[in-house]
Amino acid sequence: MFNKNIKLVIAALIIGYAVYQFIEGNIGNGIALILLASIFVFLYFRNEIILMSFLKMRKQDLEGTEQWLTKIKNPETSLVKKQQGYYNYLHGIIYSQRNLTQAEKYFKKALKLGLNMDYDVAMAKLSLAGIAMQKRRKREATTLLQEAKKLDKNNMLTEQIKMMQQQMKKI
Repeated sequence: MFNKNIKLVIAALIIGYAVYQFIEGNIGNGIALILLASIFVFLYFRNEIILMSFLKMRKQDLEGTEQWLTKIKNPETSLVKKQQGYYNYLHGIIYSQRNLTQAEKYFKKALKLGLNMDYDVAMAKLSLAGIAMQKRRKREATTLLQEAKKLDKNNMLTEQIKMMQQQMKKI
């Protein structure tokens, strides 16, 4: 809800007051304030709106996910680079149900900005491979599938990758 810089300023002020509490001898208050400041530092790196969007996505509620994402007014300035990647990743998942061209743009932008988890990168590349396959770009789809297969270390996407490879043989 707050701008990313305001979160850091609030955390710094709380830490300053915690140090004052330590000097005064109120150790318990100081520890509690340090824990409170850590929440603001955590929310600097993990945007609360994106976290709520992921919760909605986990429940397969695409409309709710989109409603949470629309609350972010200016993602270029209010989000850190990785958060912008996940913002575009979530939009790509939403638009993959409606408009493949838009979904492709969002997935490519998410990959360019970067995603933290290898699973998310593999999922984005798998989705891009599916879009390329539907647009009859077989060579691009095969390279994306191979990259997704390399990134899927926990074998969570093996069934989807095999299914897409079988569909590629039919094209």
